[in-house]
Amino acid sequence: MAKFHSIFDIIGPVMIGPSSSHTAGAVRIGLASRAIFGETPENVQITFFGSFAHTYKGHGTDLALIGGLLGLSTANPDIRYAYDLAKETGMKVKIVTSQEKMKHPNTAEVRM
Repeated sequence: MAKFHSIFDIIGPVMIGPSSSHTAGAVRIGLASRAIFGETPENVQITFFGSFAHTYKGHGTDLALIGGLLGLSTANPDIRYAYDLAKETGMKVKIVTSQEKMKHPNTAEVRM
């Protein structure tokens, strides 16, 4: 007998949108960076390459990555306030874009 899948399993992860790669993926990059660093960074420079560099404002990639650095989950609606939350915690954020060609179109460099 085949296992039943709900439409929600098929569509994708529970997340703040609009894009699983540009939003949920970016939160995961932030969470992984935070885990490696061991704490919330005081200063962070995020460089977006490729597709991230062209669409980060519209897709909220900057908010998502900052949210991940703050420890927010992919489903946390407070991601939309990431800049304010970063300021409240004393985290200074600088966003940079680059036209340098990378192996993957959704590349971010996080310096802490």
